[in-house]
Amino acid sequence: MDRATRHRIIGPHVAPDGYYEASKRMPFLGQVACRTETVEAGSWQEIVLDYEVGASGLADGAWIKATFKFYSDWALFQTIDPTAANYISAEYQAGRLLPGQEPATVQSLSCRFDQKGHERPFQKAIIVDVIDGYLNPGDHILIRLGDRRAGGPGTRVQTFVEQDFRFRLYIDPVGTSRFSAVPGDVVMQIVPGPAERLIVTAPRLIRPNTAIRIHLRTEDAWGNTTIDGGNSVLLTAHHADTPPVVTHAVLSDDGWAIATVDSLKLDQPGEFRLDASLEGRARVLPAHAYVSVDPAARFERIFYGDLHVHSDDTVGTNDTVYNLGYGRDVAGLDVLGYTANDFQITEARWNQAVAHVNTMNQAGRFVCYPGTEWCGNSCAGGDHNVVFLHDRVPEFPFDRNGNLVRSFEWNEEMASDRIEPGAWPLEDVYATYAHDPEGHLLIPHVGGRRCNLGWHHPALERLVEVGSAWGHFPWLLQDAVARGYKIGVSANSDEHRGRCGGGAPGTAVFGTKGGLTGILADRLDRGTVGQALRARNTFATTGERSVGLAWSGAHLQGDEFTQAGELRVDYRFLGDIGFDTIEAYDHTGCIWSRDLQREAGFSQRRLRVRWGGARIRDRYRWAAWQGRITVTGATILGHTAFGFEHQEETIRRSSPVTVDFHSDTFGDRDTIELELDAIARATILVEGTIGGYVKVGDARAGSGFVHQPTFRLETDGPHLLETGTVTANLAGVDMHVSIQRLADQDMPRDVQGSFVIGPDNGPHGHRQIYLVGRQRDGSAVYTSPLIVMFT
Repeated sequence: MDRATRHRIIGPHVAPDGYYEASKRMPFLGQVACRTETVEAGSWQEIVLDYEVGASGLADGAWIKATFKFYSDWALFQTIDPTAANYISAEYQAGRLLPGQEPATVQSLSCRFDQKGHERPFQKAIIVDVIDGYLNPGDHILIRLGDRRAGGPGTRVQTFVEQDFRFRLYIDPVGTSRFSAVPGDVVMQIVPGPAERLIVTAPRLIRPNTAIRIHLRTEDAWGNTTIDGGNSVLLTAHHADTPPVVTHAVLSDDGWAIATVDSLKLDQPGEFRLDASLEGRARVLPAHAYVSVDPAARFERIFYGDLHVHSDDTVGTNDTVYNLGYGRDVAGLDVLGYTANDFQITEARWNQAVAHVNTMNQAGRFVCYPGTEWCGNSCAGGDHNVVFLHDRVPEFPFDRNGNLVRSFEWNEEMASDRIEPGAWPLEDVYATYAHDPEGHLLIPHVGGRRCNLGWHHPALERLVEVGSAWGHFPWLLQDAVARGYKIGVSANSDEHRGRCGGGAPGTAVFGTKGGLTGILADRLDRGTVGQALRARNTFATTGERSVGLAWSGAHLQGDEFTQAGELRVDYRFLGDIGFDTIEAYDHTGCIWSRDLQREAGFSQRRLRVRWGGARIRDRYRWAAWQGRITVTGATILGHTAFGFEHQEETIRRSSPVTVDFHSDTFGDRDTIELELDAIARATILVEGTIGGYVKVGDARAGSGFVHQPTFRLETDGPHLLETGTVTANLAGVDMHVSIQRLADQDMPRDVQGSFVIGPDNGPHGHRQIYLVGRQRDGSAVYTSPLIVMFT
């Protein structure tokens, strides 16, 4: 209404001059602005979010939330010390008053950070409370992320690349604790930094003259594929018995800095070392990979897959086309399983994603499957992936009879705010797909809502996921075998950060490299690969292009067969840095092992300190270790760290006799190797604290692990020389700290052998034997079990 109309209708009244017109021009919920448009992943910044109060104003007791997605590993904010890193603040600035308008009465703003302060996916929240008074339309609240005004260094941005990273503001304008989104997100591009290292990816085991594709890329300090291409790569293949083979490739300068080499023919049996260096860029670290050529190899080459890859259709980073392309062109995967959280994806986006998957699928080049993640709580069966192996239209979100097969529906676009159950509990999922087990693969896995092995469908559930970016879960396979379930292994990324195929770890809940599934199949097509997956002819790695093979005669890992008399098991493991141990397990635990360090002959000078495990089996599982190694009576000549996933996990020589360390373990193992002048004279003490997840409050203060807040292990040189290993087993899941002797020489990358077990079935009428190979750096390879019924 214009002024005349108002006066005619209302009659005489008093109001601030021009307030009516001004409020009608303003967005009712306000607007937010930010001058930052592009930031480098992992960089340190000060970022200001400028919220202008809308026509609604803000009542005394109102809230504002500046939210971002839960998968982000942006450094945790704090409000305690303005001189320290990641300090956040909120500042009030009054807008211009109109004639007759009363000034706002707000006395202060209170700022805090809550990792689960809002709804998924925008769960992480900087919360600003309005204290003692109200705000006027046009007033401003400046939220500073990484406030530097008191001398702090700023805030560390999330470490992975993201197109259109978003801060979304929600306001509770009248103090009822009911929130509405402020229209117009703050959008910024998180881009990779400069190239720091070169990566080369190649198949680990092939027959002579097998056509292979070698993938090259450059990564920044945080493991993001860079975009500063155009450089030439020198690739040299070395073999002990033949002259080096040299080739060149140019990294693309259009998008990812990647290149492929498919002209290299490797025909000489034995091991080739592929050395790659960036010509003219000496500061970029070179890379190497190993390819073993074996005429007796049972398969022409072994395929590597990642069966658990999210996109921004649900909880992933970047769109589906980006993630599928990354898997094929950057990570060099042979097989990829697209995964959508069943409760979150809309039907329209699901149909679009399936179309993209089918377009990318190309027999002989790249096998791609659509899939969902059934997201029931652990009490109802827990997370299970459903991989659609067939070429038909998937039965999702409705089955062939029109029944809803989601666990429930909860997404940003749903019309209702009520959660209605769909396929719940897990038996409803079994009922949906049991009519066609050959066309489906269910994979119980450990992530947020870890699977519950109190449920099992033998025809549908053929693999379990023993590793992902969430951590390492060997206990899951052992639990399944102990229950008598005939189930094989997979490891995948469960990728939320746009870096599938063994991508680099981050600094929050996704703290390890994503895993890989090794697939033993004759051909690369949906049907053949699907049969191999359901036959359990697989192995799992913690992200490396390693190989783990186990067989008995004609029977491969995953096969089920009968045996009269004792069983000979043959094995072969191929890695990159060298294997420490090879172990065999059945339903009782470890039944056979090789200690390759001991076999090589222990050094009188070299040892390592190793720690690892997880606090719990559930979502926020990691153990935060702060420790110190003290060596007295001997001189520390040098130290080397393995398993430290990123630059915020640290090792420091703090004095002549001490080495300090900080690392997080998610079921994995971290290591510091020490060289002393003589172990015999040494006393070695390892001690420290174990913390965990900090949901709210000052993350710097930590949160002690209630069952094991401290650890301590001490030994003297003579005792270590005699025993070889001293271990303290701690509370938690495979939590331990140990001191171990090492050999002087490098460990073998190719380990072969056999052992014999007696003809004894387990309590379920059969016996399952699987093998685990662990390398010097803590990486591991798991084979699917041989499933034997002794007669």
